[in-house]
Amino acid sequence: MKHFTDQFRPTIAFILLWTVIFGLAYPAASTVLLQAFFPKQAQGSLMTGKDGKLLGSALIGQQFTKPEYFWSRLSATSPFAYNAASSGGSNFGSANPDLLKAVQSRIDALKAADPDNKKPIPVDLVTASASGLDPHISPAAAEYQIGRVARERHVTEAKLRELVAQYTEGRGFGVLGEAGVNVLKLNLALDGKL
Repeated sequence: MKHFTDQFRPTIAFILLWTVIFGLAYPAASTVLLQAFFPKQAQGSLMTGKDGKLLGSALIGQQFTKPEYFWSRLSATSPFAYNAASSGGSNFGSANPDLLKAVQSRIDALKAADPDNKKPIPVDLVTASASGLDPHISPAAAEYQIGRVARERHVTEAKLRELVAQYTEGRGFGVLGEAGVNVLKLNLALDGKL
């Protein structure tokens, strides 16, 4: 019996030590440091309007379907769009009929909302992001929609281009990824809420 306890005592002590370090100390230290140095990000990058009302997170898209708004990327999350609890892409292959139906449906919606627009439709307006939550579209996708939004809001395209430029975020650290337009921020600015 003594041999048994001699073998398992270090193992149990090791498990308890690592549980304290990685289960308690590390998460507590991370939380304190993040709250101290990145408080906005640690709280989910929440955005509030001029009236102090919570409007959403700058990191999670929202569904816009009215023609006077810039439209976001598709969301493959369920049971509703931009559901952070079920983040993930559709995982449909490029030949999957369900993916092709979703793409064609979005193409039809874009053409119905702006039948005179003959520009090529950017791919990010008809496909979902890997997370299904992305609040960004490409500058080309924003440019594609400027005519429709300008007409619906009775503003000039030049004014909208200025606003799009204001809410276009560059590459991460100047080299990572591509520039993107935060659709939630852009649409909230259009409504005068930011």
